[in-house]
Amino acid sequence: MSGIEVITFGCRLNTYESEVMKAQAEKAGLNNAILVNTCAVTGEAVRQARQAIRRARRDNPHARIIVTGCAAQTEKQTFAEMAEVDAVLGNEEKLSSASYRSLPDFGVSAEEKLRVNDIMSVKATAPQMVRHIDGHVRAFIQVQNGCDHRCTFCIIPYGRGNSRSVPMGAVVDQARKLADSGYREIVLTGVDATSYGGDLPGAPTLGLLAKTLLKQIPDIRRLRLSSIDSIEADAHLMDLIAEESRFMPHLHLSLQHGDDMILKRMKRRHSRADALRFIEDARRLRPEMSFGADMIAGFPTETEEMFGNAVRLAEEAGIAHLHVFPYSPRPGTPAARMPQLDRSLVKDRAARLRATGHKLHQSHLDGMIGTRQWLLVENNGLAHTENFTLVAAAGLCPGELVPATITGHNGKHLDMQLTAAAA
Repeated sequence: MSGIEVITFGCRLNTYESEVMKAQAEKAGLNNAILVNTCAVTGEAVRQARQAIRRARRDNPHARIIVTGCAAQTEKQTFAEMAEVDAVLGNEEKLSSASYRSLPDFGVSAEEKLRVNDIMSVKATAPQMVRHIDGHVRAFIQVQNGCDHRCTFCIIPYGRGNSRSVPMGAVVDQARKLADSGYREIVLTGVDATSYGGDLPGAPTLGLLAKTLLKQIPDIRRLRLSSIDSIEADAHLMDLIAEESRFMPHLHLSLQHGDDMILKRMKRRHSRADALRFIEDARRLRPEMSFGADMIAGFPTETEEMFGNAVRLAEEAGIAHLHVFPYSPRPGTPAARMPQLDRSLVKDRAARLRATGHKLHQSHLDGMIGTRQWLLVENNGLAHTENFTLVAAAGLCPGELVPATITGHNGKHLDMQLTAAAA
């Protein structure tokens, strides 16, 4: 091979950072290289990364393989000891061209491969300008990194460090350049995006940042948030939900569970009632609002009754896009030291929760039939409605916004007919 290939796992922030990595590696003159940007959320994510590394080496025996991302930060020795790996970069190092200029030669020891510093020592997040994300018609902007919370199941703070925000002016500048480049939709992303601004002068909030972007940049047609912690939602964010049509009516929530005792053992900061209240308030302000959510099945000590509360929360909240994770013990986290459930029971509960999610999604699709929507056309023959529902859109121009009436669905995505205008 020649050039640089990037293999990305995990979240939208990783997708964004992969573009930064590629640009920095090219700036450093790196060639014939594969960058693997890993995820550490679950043990399965780490396993998939290791599998991809081995496959990459088989397919490209002479390429240089550099591993980075959250799993490389938290399990650096694991990857350094892989014979297929030439270098391991930390989450901070991966964003610097200097890291790619100072890579070790082939055949060095595991210790010499390592370029991973203490992520907790990083106190600021520098703005990174990304003008294009390969394969995406929407633009991502990183507004925040790291997390100050310590949920008992989560290893990510140890891969990302403490929370730090990109100054508002830098975010506005980047958003303006992306809008000028023709992007119709911008997505604000971060590890704990709703903690945005707490470390900045005047402590601006995520809602205020979003308001400012829409006020100062009229060319932004659609603004979306990647994921939020509802307990941190501020008054400005609620104003946007109620009053701003360019703020998209879809929020992905970090719910994690629906039982109050499990939420406490997870060290979450919201209760079941808090989550339901937020969803009710948001729908009251904007009836077309849809919700996605992350939920964990099989957390340590979870009884059948507790699991049932998680299922009922998803049902009561009407979660249209449910992302279910079977609990995965991450070494070094408090939850990994709690009494564990049998893995077969964890998998069974995850399957049952996914089945609930499937039924909820079918109900959501049914409710969309007959509505008029603006669609953002993707590169894969599909499009997204404003509330982030997939629509078949073969033959349409990627990146365009088109009006349509929803005519049906096939259980996975909506069918539509183009119209002259949409409500």
